[in-house]
Amino acid sequence: MSKPTPPALPEALDFLLSRRSRPAKMLRTPAPDEATLNRLLTAAARVPDHGKLEPWRFVVIEPAALQRLSDMITARGQALGMDPDKTAKAARTFADSPLVVAVVAIERPSEKIPAIEQILSAGAVCLSLVNAALAQGFGACWLTGWPAYDRGFLTEGLGLEAHETLAGFVHIGSFDTAPPERPRPDLTTLVTRMTA
Repeated sequence: MSKPTPPALPEALDFLLSRRSRPAKMLRTPAPDEATLNRLLTAAARVPDHGKLEPWRFVVIEPAALQRLSDMITARGQALGMDPDKTAKAARTFADSPLVVAVVAIERPSEKIPAIEQILSAGAVCLSLVNAALAQGFGACWLTGWPAYDRGFLTEGLGLEAHETLAGFVHIGSFDTAPPERPRPDLTTLVTRMTA
């Protein structure tokens, strides 16, 4: 006996076909409350995870911590001799954000699951969190920038351990206007079909 075909969800497909991240600079308060955020994180955690390793975790960064991290970015940029404009832009991204969730990628010891599969699972969490926030009516975007790869910032600012890296910062908040649509990929240049 064949299994029943799952029902189509046209509304979900329409959402995916029209989804649009909201730039961090467009986000404002209010951010999701704790109960809503927990629901978004629960949705984000429902991703492919070969071996059930859960090779990721969340760090929820609220306003006071965002200001502390913004100040740290300014200090780190100066200490590293970075371009002041680049440093200021990264610092503003944190200072002006209503809420940020850092998605931390964790390489779990495994004889069966390659590290790349674990990293891809963490990336899937980032996109799922953005989509969950958008579906809930918030604006959201997935960013990195140089602080995401600065070991000093990750260790001192976020408390990451040596075997942890940053998959992305997901900024979440409310928004007043939608950004203009941007060009989308031309599938005719990206799709190869194998028929035999």
